Amino acid sequence: MGALDERAEDAVAAVFRAEWGRIVATLIRVTGDWDLAEECAQDAFARALDRWPRDGVPDRPGAWLTTTARHRAMDRLRRARTEAEKLREIAATSYGDYGDPPDRYGPPDESGIDDDRLRLIFTCCHPALPLDARVALTLRTLAGLTTTEIARAFLVGDQAMAKRLVRAKAKIREAHIPYRVPPAPLLPERTAGVLAVLYLLFNEGYSASEGADLIRTGLCAEAIRLARLLVELMPDQPEARGLLALMLFHDARREGRVDADGALVPLEEQDRRRWNAATVAEGLAVLGPPGPPDRPGFYRLQAAIAACHATAPTAADTDWPRIARLYGRLRELTPSPVVELNLAVARAMAEGPAVGLELIEELESSGALAGYHLLPAARADLLRRLGRDGEAAAAYRAALALAASEPERAYLRRRLRETDETDETDETDETGGA
Repeated sequence: MGALDERAEDAVAAVFRAEWGRIVATLIRVTGDWDLAEECAQDAFARALDRWPRDGVPDRPGAWLTTTARHRAMDRLRRARTEAEKLREIAATSYGDYGDPPDRYGPPDESGIDDDRLRLIFTCCHPALPLDARVALTLRTLAGLTTTEIARAFLVGDQAMAKRLVRAKAKIREAHIPYRVPPAPLLPERTAGVLAVLYLLFNEGYSASEGADLIRTGLCAEAIRLARLLVELMPDQPEARGLLALMLFHDARREGRVDADGALVPLEEQDRRRWNAATVAEGLAVLGPPGPPDRPGFYRLQAAIAACHATAPTAADTDWPRIARLYGRLRELTPSPVVELNLAVARAMAEGPAVGLELIEELESSGALAGYHLLPAARADLLRRLGRDGEAAAAYRAALALAASEPERAYLRRRLRETDETDETDETDETGGA
C-alpha cells in the first residue's frame, strides 16, 4: 500500500469518526428515510476509499462526503419514482461539491442546544419509541457503533439487535415521526434517552467490546465533552451531573488500566500514582453532596461507587461495605443481572470470596448472563482467591472463550497460566483466538 493510499484511508477513518452522524442526520432530514440515509452514507464512504487514493483527499472531506451521499440519495429516489415533492426538496437544498449547505440541520431551532452533535442526539431520542430502541438507534445512526457493539452493550444477540433496529425504523416510517429538534420545553422527556446514549458511548470507549485496544480514547473524550455540555444545558439535572462525574472518575484511572504490553491491569493492582488527581477532583466537584437518600438516581449511585474507588489511597483502603450497600440500592432502583454480578463481587470483597461465589453461582444457574465473559471471569477470580486453582483454571478458560478484547484476553491468559501450570495457551488457542 502506498503512502497516498494510507493517507486516504486515515482521512476516511478520521472523517467517519467526526462526520458520520452529521452526514446521516442531514440525509434523514431531507429524505425522511433512515435506511436510505445510512445506505447512501455508506456508499459515499466506499466511494471515498476508491477515489481519494487516486484524486487526493479533498480540502473539505466532510462536505465532499455529504454532497456525494446526497447525490446518491437523489439517484435512488428518482429510480424508485418517489414523489416529485421529495426530489424538489432535495434539489432546493443541494449545494456545491466543496461548499457548506446554507443550513445543515434545517431551520433554526428553539431547543437552546448550541452543539450540533448533542442537538442531533436529542433529535434521535424521540419519546414515541421505547427507551432501548431510541438509544440503540441513536448509537447506530449518530455514533456509528456497529450492530455487534450495540448488541453487546444491551447483552443481546446480533440478530436480536438488528431486528430491534429494523422495528424502530419501521415505526418511525409508519407513524410519520418527524426528525427535528424539539423545543426547550420538550427536552426533559428525551433526557433519559440522551443520558443512556452518552453512558453506553463512554462504556464502549472505556472498555472496547473487541479489538486490540482496551480503551477507545476518542469515544471517551467525545462522551465526556457531550456530558459536560448536557450539564451546562441542564445544571439542575442531578442525573446529568452524576453521569459526568461517573465518566470523570473512570477516565481518571485510564493510564493505569493497561500495562506496558497492553494487557488489562485489574483495579487492585493498578499504580494509583498514574491516576489523574485533577480529574478525580473535578468529578467530586461535579457530583457534589449526596442527593436525597430516598431518591437515588442510576447514574449518581454509580458515580458514588466510582468515587469510593477513585478516592481510596490504596486498594486495601477501599470501602467495600459501602460499595456493597450502594450496589444494593442500585439493584432496588434498576434490577439487572449485571448489577447482581457487581453486587456479588462487592460482597465478596467485603465479606469474603465464598459469599460472592455463592451469589455468582446463583446467577450462573439462572442463565441470565449466558455468553457474558465477565461472569466466568469473576467466578474464576473468587475461586483463585479461595485456592481452588483447578476450578479457577476451568473458569478462566470459559471466560477466555467469550472475551473479544485482546487486552482482556491477555489478562485472562496470565491468570490461566498462574492457576494451571500445564497450560500453554497463546494467541492461537482454540478458545477463541486473538
